[in-house]
Amino acid sequence: MPFDPLAAARAFPLIDRGENVYLDNAATTQKPAAVLDAVRRYYETTNANVHRAAHALSDAATQAFESARADVARRINARTTAEVVWTRGTTEGINLVAQSYGGSALGPGDRVLITELEHHSNIVPWQIACARTGATLAAAKVTPEGGIDLDDFDAKLDQDTKIVAFGHVSNALGTVNPVRDLVARARAVDAVTVVDGAQAMAHFRVDVQELGCDFYAFSGHKMYGPTGIGVLYGREELLEAMPPWQAGGEMIEEVTIEATTYARLPFKFEAGTPNIAGAIGLGAAIGYLEGIDASALASHEDRLLRTATSRLSQVEGVRILGTAPDKGPVLSFLMDGGHPHDVGTLLDQQGIAVRTGHHCAMPLMQRLDVPGTVRASFGLYNSLTDVERLVAGVHKTRSFL
Repeated sequence: MPFDPLAAARAFPLIDRGENVYLDNAATTQKPAAVLDAVRRYYETTNANVHRAAHALSDAATQAFESARADVARRINARTTAEVVWTRGTTEGINLVAQSYGGSALGPGDRVLITELEHHSNIVPWQIACARTGATLAAAKVTPEGGIDLDDFDAKLDQDTKIVAFGHVSNALGTVNPVRDLVARARAVDAVTVVDGAQAMAHFRVDVQELGCDFYAFSGHKMYGPTGIGVLYGREELLEAMPPWQAGGEMIEEVTIEATTYARLPFKFEAGTPNIAGAIGLGAAIGYLEGIDASALASHEDRLLRTATSRLSQVEGVRILGTAPDKGPVLSFLMDGGHPHDVGTLLDQQGIAVRTGHHCAMPLMQRLDVPGTVRASFGLYNSLTDVERLVAGVHKTRSFL
């Protein structure tokens, strides 16, 4: 049965108001009523801190909090909930791995391999880790179409490579990377893999065991959940061996003035009061997504991308960036005679919300030799009518320019 975006839109209060065309889903998605209700219900009926308290309210909050962790583990097919660490988002998850695992596993002569496609969150943490440990950072080149140059990737992947980090889906171009293939190549040299999954989780099912990766990080707010909550998946044996990243409450077992023993996984990496409402909201977002036919949704979003790409390619003076054969619902383009910021402002005046700039991917923009792009990114509540409004808006913007 075909996916119905108009029915889906009614579940999202902000979208249902119909005030504009929201095409900035790669930055953050809107929230369905089910998520908003879950967060409100926690604060209105269950608000208490989790773990260790003796009262019933805390027990109810703890059950809801840990039930959400179980939802995540099921959604990504983790082996156990011990492999699901709550974070503030993808950025914090990658920083955790870079500082904890990288800080203990890297040394002079070692290498971290990334790609030119990466978001800054998958570049800067590795720069810092390398500077602290004496390791070096290398980046595989990007093809003109926006894919990873696998020949260059292989040339830079050797026995000195200890960590390979790359995105599942490019936030700037929409390129879907061959994760299983890249993981297999890294495993051949005994390198640990870290996958930035921020742009993947809203669009298709992710099975971390099938992918074979060692770490996988993602954010709740990019998959119809709340902001300020995210997940780091890590293989249990690696997490067990890693030192804590932050210290304080929640992550301890016993503290004396002389020494501390740490809590079991995953709590060893969850210092301080967690984002309880955010975790519960993310669990609700997962429940919402699991009520949708994943295949029908993927077909719908692919149709939006193909239609928008075809229509905008016919507009004189418009250039599409990112033409890899396998793409998520992200469309980046430039318009002759108009800076991306100006184009975005003129579209906004027509009620069309897009993102402009370098999209936290400055090395990629430098490789493509552009100042930035205009990015339209689609979600499950977008329709072909939204595509038509985008195309009409681009035509009108071109007339202004």
